[in-house]
Amino acid sequence: MKEILTDIETYGEVDLNKCGLYRYASDDSFEILLVAWTVNEGHGFGETQLADLASGDPFPEELLSAFLDLDATLIAHNAAFERVCFSYYLQRNCPGLYLREGEFLSPDQWKCTMVMGASLTLPFSLRDAAAVLKTAEQKDKEGERLIKLFSTPCKPTKSNGGRTRNLPEHYPDDWEKFKGYCVRDVKAELAIYRRLSRFPMLRQEWRHYHTDQRINDRGVKIDTELVQQAIACDLMLSDAMAKKAYELTGLENPNSVPQLKTWLEERGIPMESLGKKDVAAMIEELDKNGVDEEALSMLKLRLQMAKSSVKKYQAAERCVCGDGRARGLFQFYGASRTGRYCLAEGTPVLVKDSHGKIYEKPIEDVRTEDLVFDGENWVRHEGVVFSGDKEVITWDGITATKEHKVFIDETTQVTLEEAMERGHSIWRGKNSVFTGS
Repeated sequence: MKEILTDIETYGEVDLNKCGLYRYASDDSFEILLVAWTVNEGHGFGETQLADLASGDPFPEELLSAFLDLDATLIAHNAAFERVCFSYYLQRNCPGLYLREGEFLSPDQWKCTMVMGASLTLPFSLRDAAAVLKTAEQKDKEGERLIKLFSTPCKPTKSNGGRTRNLPEHYPDDWEKFKGYCVRDVKAELAIYRRLSRFPMLRQEWRHYHTDQRINDRGVKIDTELVQQAIACDLMLSDAMAKKAYELTGLENPNSVPQLKTWLEERGIPMESLGKKDVAAMIEELDKNGVDEEALSMLKLRLQMAKSSVKKYQAAERCVCGDGRARGLFQFYGASRTGRYCLAEGTPVLVKDSHGKIYEKPIEDVRTEDLVFDGENWVRHEGVVFSGDKEVITWDGITATKEHKVFIDETTQVTLEEAMERGHSIWRGKNSVFTGS
């Protein structure tokens, strides 16, 4: 059976980390720049080959043939990236020959070394997985600079002639390095694949992965008008609350935790934290004592402001594709220690009960006799796994316990509560889980 391990470098004007893979690859600006691959036809993998599409090389015939050969296996690290990018490339450049518009390459042909590693609790990123496994081939650190140089838009300046994109002819030496980087990535992935192949995943797990990919390809319909109106309403409400907070406190930025803490201390109300739980407790105390109406009103306002968040609506608006569907919403093996999807209490799940009735119910109410829809079939399960009842907070699109640790930059980790109080954005890595490089 033929195996082809591949890696690509791409260009797009859409922010991949913020908008997701499908929105990125479906954009008119999207291009595949480089394709590197190596083939095993039963005698081991051969030399890594490279096609420089950006400089006029044709798309590799070996890959085009493999897309039609159901016995061929395609392998990549975060294979969803390559599979989806190849799908949009084929839709655009070979319409009707391989795929019709809106179709994707079958995930059944694909193996993902990222998923193989995740099943063994390895990190998602290629660099970190290679480092943990101590493979001879490691991911090239200079790649980050080269990706920024060629894969993303550049700022127009006088020195670059006002261009918004760097092409191979602008930096020929760096372009040669970029080609070498793509080849080395294939070698790093191959080293990981060989190591992980000693611990094969169960066929059932691969079937789950392929189903996961089909669900991501299908996506969910987004009510874009509702999303836009919700964002507009939030803007009006936020402006009104900010104006009222300013009138109450006279602070330059009433939403600033340090400024508000100082303002409260000056009124004899010292507070170590302005988290929702602590603010709610102070409101209750001030209500009982009936003192300082201005401080009470400001704390109530802060609690209301903390509840007002449309980050999920904004995320939906960013990632929705041209057909009004958001795709790629599931991350397989996101709960890397168990392989389960993690759903919070209250999340609606589509079930079919013992009488054949189909409806949604909160996840905590799902029973073992209920069949659960997995995107294609009604399947049995072993019941809901309860991980404890804890208070949660929401900040920057993350809902978790306030003690949950998050990164605010590449090396700094704090609790989610601290990130919220200090106004830190959650660091999601230089490459999101969608990234193929």
